[in-house]
Amino acid sequence: MEINEKLSQFAERLESLKDSIQTEEATKTSMVMPFFQLLGYDVFNPMEFVPEYTADVGLKKGEKVDYAIVTNGDPLIFIECKPYGENLDKHNTQLFRYFTATLSARFAILTDGVVYKFFTDLEEKNRMDDAPFLTIDLLHLKDRDIAEIKKFTKDSLDVENILSSAENLKYSGMIKNWFSSQIDTPSVDLVKLILSQIYDGQRSQKVIEKFTPLVRRAIQQYITDMMNAKIRNALNKDDGENDKELENVESDSVSRVDSGEDTHERHIETTIEELESFGVIKAILRQNVDSDRITYRDTENYLGVLLDDNNRKWICRVHLNGGIKYITVSDDNKKPVRYNIDTIDDIYNFADQIVNAVQKYL
Repeated sequence: MEINEKLSQFAERLESLKDSIQTEEATKTSMVMPFFQLLGYDVFNPMEFVPEYTADVGLKKGEKVDYAIVTNGDPLIFIECKPYGENLDKHNTQLFRYFTATLSARFAILTDGVVYKFFTDLEEKNRMDDAPFLTIDLLHLKDRDIAEIKKFTKDSLDVENILSSAENLKYSGMIKNWFSSQIDTPSVDLVKLILSQIYDGQRSQKVIEKFTPLVRRAIQQYITDMMNAKIRNALNKDDGENDKELENVESDSVSRVDSGEDTHERHIETTIEELESFGVIKAILRQNVDSDRITYRDTENYLGVLLDDNNRKWICRVHLNGGIKYITVSDDNKKPVRYNIDTIDDIYNFADQIVNAVQKYL
């Protein structure tokens, strides 16, 4: 079985287990050890996968890291585990001490069983970096994540290969995080930079305050336009296949009429305008939740936007089929609150309400 299939099955198992995991020990035995077993390590062989590895730090003796993956008798990877759902950011210091104390270690992993943060020593040799070069959420894997995980499998483990890409991974991740933060709250420096290219007048504080919401709106609209362009290209590319499918549907309908079957089922078509509205909503939510978790389901009356493709986690509904366009947003009690819109871009005016709607599910 390929690694991507194994990870997909493992993610399904994690989804079913995670809410019943209450302790660090349960996280280790039910989530962490099976993950490294999936990567090919013999987690029951203390010569390879060492539990409670002693990492003496200066005058502090007997400091133990949860696990160490050992090669040729020396630790190569340290793994520190925390209970599922724990905020991992506050535990970097503990792992830093272990890593620095052992000269042979090249990687350190901090995990709660679902999120894995990978560290190394890019900034200074034998001193663990403050920021991870790779962060992976097993419940929301992307193709590029699977490629990076594969590098850590026992059969493919190549330290130099991982290190050669670690710097690019680290800084590209930091750039994406910075850019994500600028989408909703552009910094003064970014606004000044943009004004230096488009505005000839004096860039006073009043001017900066005036242009900040315009910069935010322009960035969001640009992202939406790119998403919509991709959607249109995909639809155009599939036109031939869709025409064939439609012919098959029509042919099947004729057959069912001839045989006396009910043919009153209505065909629901998702319009470009509805897809554009979905793109706007994903752009609004991208800083709060992984965009892969935002999905839609089309109905005869509206386009419903959901978290995790779950009808019980509805965020908002876009009504574009009637004479008056509007959206309804889920309040704290999951009741719909209506907001009228004239254009798709008007959805941005209700960004705070849409963000609040998803927060109750996180």
